[in-house]
Amino acid sequence: MRLVKTLLGCILTGLGVLLSAAFYDRYWRWRDCFNDLGRCYDPVSQNVYLEQAGIVWGGLAVIFLLAGLALLWRPRRHPRRIY
Repeated sequence: MRLVKTLLGCILTGLGVLLSAAFYDRYWRWRDCFNDLGRCYDPVSQNVYLEQAGIVWGGLAVIFLLAGLALLWRPRRHPRRIY
């Protein structure tokens, strides 16, 4: 059971890191460019970035990181010795 929790924790933490990279790429780099409608146009790549993407990608990143780290971090329990 410990192996399953550790593996699932690593997967969730990895997904959290991946979503954090998406948050940086889709919102954080463009945070000063958004207009009053919440849009930012990049003329070089011809992409339109939305301000709402920050809430979505950031929220998912936090949820997955917290879930993964909660599974990975657990206090070590020492077995009780019965004499």
